[in-house]
Amino acid sequence: MASTLNPYINFKDTARQAMEFYQSVLGGELTVSTFADLQASQDPTDAEKVMHSQLSTPAGFTLMASDTPAHMESRASGGFAISLSGNDDAELRGYWDKLSDGGQVTVPLEKQMWGDSFGMLVDRFGIEWMVNIAGA
Repeated sequence: MASTLNPYINFKDTARQAMEFYQSVLGGELTVSTFADLQASQDPTDAEKVMHSQLSTPAGFTLMASDTPAHMESRASGGFAISLSGNDDAELRGYWDKLSDGGQVTVPLEKQMWGDSFGMLVDRFGIEWMVNIAGA
């Protein structure tokens, strides 16, 4: 098997909602396992939290996420962004429109000095995204 690199996002208690949202944006197959499913809950309040989830999309993207269990410190995401890029204008603008719904656009998606359309946003779950559309 070839090596892969994918984002793995930790949420406080919203991993399931976030991953279902990302599935509605990106399409694909979502698998979700709770701490109870894997018999790994040390604290009863963790039972229905997501221990592991994975979204595999038709475009070949893989996104993973989990909730932070009660015995671990939950840290706010920051210092990174998930980047979507390519030359399929309609596909990438579709992702942009869906991700920005309920989020905050920090850099509007528009033509930049390097010739591509580029924008940045923070989605409704606090995750930063960058979209770059080549030559658009």
